[in-house]
Amino acid sequence: MDTLVYWTRFDFGGWSVTLASTEKGLCYMGLAEDSLEHMKDWLKRFGIEGLQEDERKLGVYKSQIKEYLSGRAYDFPMLSLDLKGTPFQLQVWEALQRIPYGEITTYSEIAEQMGKVSSVRAVASAIGKNPVLIIVPCHRVIAKSGRLSGYRDGEEHKRSLLQLEKSSRISERTE
Repeated sequence: MDTLVYWTRFDFGGWSVTLASTEKGLCYMGLAEDSLEHMKDWLKRFGIEGLQEDERKLGVYKSQIKEYLSGRAYDFPMLSLDLKGTPFQLQVWEALQRIPYGEITTYSEIAEQMGKVSSVRAVASAIGKNPVLIIVPCHRVIAKSGRLSGYRDGEEHKRSLLQLEKSSRISERTE
């Protein structure tokens, strides 16, 4: 595959963000310190090895992520995505994008919405492979028991994102 992927990394408000995009749209977002290495491994699975650091090309993504992490943006209508995965994964990731800001759901509820009630583990696995954290809001999915359960870049990040959305909603109502 001859796809060129542009990437950048930046720190903002205590977050370390790695972004990557193709000409079609954002294809990877990570929050962990090892996100750059994780991104490279993920891209290799799709035969993509052409990487070029280019902060300018990712400027629109970077500014919208900063708005979100500041509690001033609730969705990402201007961002295009270039998601790569199996048809089932793409279907799960599409379902995730319908979870409203500040809301949570469970793995079971996602499986049910998709008409795949007996596929909760497959749904959880697809959620765990989501390459575009925050934009495809897998952090809004918790276990039926109420536990946070896994998150690719760590449960502490998941907890912080849920708290950010909760705090943003509270401050929005009190202004």
